[in-house]
Amino acid sequence: MTGSASTYREVLDASITDPSAFWAAAAQAVTWTKPPTRILDDSNPPFYRWFPDAELNTCANALDRHVESGRGEQAALIYDSPVTGTKRTYTYRELLDQTARFAGVLRELGVNKGDRVVIYMPMIPEAAIAMLACARLGAVHSVVFGGFAAHELAARIDDARPAVVVSASCGIEPTRTVAYKPMLDAALDSAEHVTPKCVIVQRENHPCDLVPGRDVDWAEAMSTAQPVDPVPVAATDPLYVLYTSGTTGKPKGIVRDNGGHAVALLWTMRNVYDTEPGDVYWAASDVGWVVGHSYIVYGPLLLGATTVLYEGKPVGTPDAGAFWRVAAEYGVKVLFTAPTAIRAIKKEDPDASRLADYDLSALKYLFQAGERLDPGTYHWASENLGIPVIDHWWQTETGWSIAAGPMGIEKMPVKPGSATVAMPGYDVRILTANGAECAAGEEGAICVKLPLPPGTLPTLWGDDDRYVASYLTAFPGYYLSGDGGYLDEDGYLFVMGRTDDVINVAGHRLSTGAIEAVLAGHPAVAECAVIGVADDLKGQAPRGFVVLKAGASTEGLIEELVASVRDTIGAVVSLKRVDIVAALPKTRSGKILRKTMRGIADGREEPLPSTIEDPAVIDALRPILQA
Repeated sequence: MTGSASTYREVLDASITDPSAFWAAAAQAVTWTKPPTRILDDSNPPFYRWFPDAELNTCANALDRHVESGRGEQAALIYDSPVTGTKRTYTYRELLDQTARFAGVLRELGVNKGDRVVIYMPMIPEAAIAMLACARLGAVHSVVFGGFAAHELAARIDDARPAVVVSASCGIEPTRTVAYKPMLDAALDSAEHVTPKCVIVQRENHPCDLVPGRDVDWAEAMSTAQPVDPVPVAATDPLYVLYTSGTTGKPKGIVRDNGGHAVALLWTMRNVYDTEPGDVYWAASDVGWVVGHSYIVYGPLLLGATTVLYEGKPVGTPDAGAFWRVAAEYGVKVLFTAPTAIRAIKKEDPDASRLADYDLSALKYLFQAGERLDPGTYHWASENLGIPVIDHWWQTETGWSIAAGPMGIEKMPVKPGSATVAMPGYDVRILTANGAECAAGEEGAICVKLPLPPGTLPTLWGDDDRYVASYLTAFPGYYLSGDGGYLDEDGYLFVMGRTDDVINVAGHRLSTGAIEAVLAGHPAVAECAVIGVADDLKGQAPRGFVVLKAGASTEGLIEELVASVRDTIGAVVSLKRVDIVAALPKTRSGKILRKTMRGIADGREEPLPSTIEDPAVIDALRPILQA
């Protein structure tokens, strides 16, 4: 179903009142080896399965069918790497050839349907090729973000128990080269599971030594590889496992199935992102994250669009015009990135002067996700780009957006600070602690009434009990998102942050996201974070941390910020301390590490998460947090 003749509300209502009919229509866009005759298996709640009697191959849907339909010479993947000075375009025919031959490499190494392959790689085309090759064989890939420490990689190897690990000699950052092979070797040495074979891409910048008998050179193996045909799998068979990162404990392996994933992503490309075959779509993320799975690799290729794989940064490769250069050079229609990337550009180029250097006439939309899009950043991007800027909200667990502006259905008005509206398939409810529904404007736990739509997690890898305990127990019959927020009177969803980012000040529950929105609205502030810290009198008290735009004056600024919060939200907030800092600690995907900051401020020994982008930022911030 598309929105060509329907309003958003009509499409949403259809998806909720008769989900089987809705997703049966959407499933017609997929090429099945055995089409579904049954759409939803709801016989074993809370475990729901979509298209239980269908078969398909995801790789064939992403590559073969486009070559067969005449798109073989169209660009499928554009690789742009400012850190190495490399650019390359793969047509659909070329990408299919590379993928089919690497599937042959994996098969020669003993990988078959249902086996797992861990992929530990930088942002290079071989990462996408390896993912697609696994899908071609019916094998299950598990991508681990390139550069994760050996301990974290070993934990994922032990849980996935791969037949093969695919990696590269190094990753390349703007100021340094990260040697992957020593970390991989250390992980394999410490893991309980013995991985029999590794395939290594040797990068010219930093080649590595191979372990005889275990390690295989990618280029050498590909030179003699025989291509293999796609293997049909059940729609309910797993396509991949992607581990969420915690600071401690066993990581959770989010399972994505083949059939629901293909149906959902194809539906979103047209209906959420207003993208058609042949359009250029750029998700400026990493294949190690869910955004990279859904919208660098699978979504655009399932549709027959052109995807951009970018090995660089929003600033520093070489400057704050990097994103605009890529968008202009390749005629990008849709850019999807995290708010932290736009804030980094805004900090370096507050007047957006670099925009004038590039022709962005092809760019129609900027989508934002990963962190809440604060109104200040929204307004900066919207005013300077002159195109719709759409905040949307989703999770590793869901694989696609829970809430968004559905630009292919209805171009709905934007409300700054809101992730717009629930997407078809998601019956979003805001619940109080006792499970009652909140009134419009009242904050509570954001939940989704079961069943979740296709493409979302059916369970955790090898751990049904943990799946139920983590997501389905707090409110029976609902998926617990872990985020808090509210729906306004128009049905717009405002996501105010993780539920543990709600602070209790003298009995008043306050959202740190609301305080951050006020701080971020000041013209001198590039980005900010607010945490709740222990307070003897009030239980908790908010503390603010702000990063300033280049050249911003600090005179009287702290007083202005405190007064602005008091005037906007009220004296009950009791914000008394705001620190100006050089940078905020973040994960590599751009999320600010508020929990880590809060733990340090409260005097706890807080382990640094494996996803931290730069530990030196925390080291610089530690004395301020502890003061």
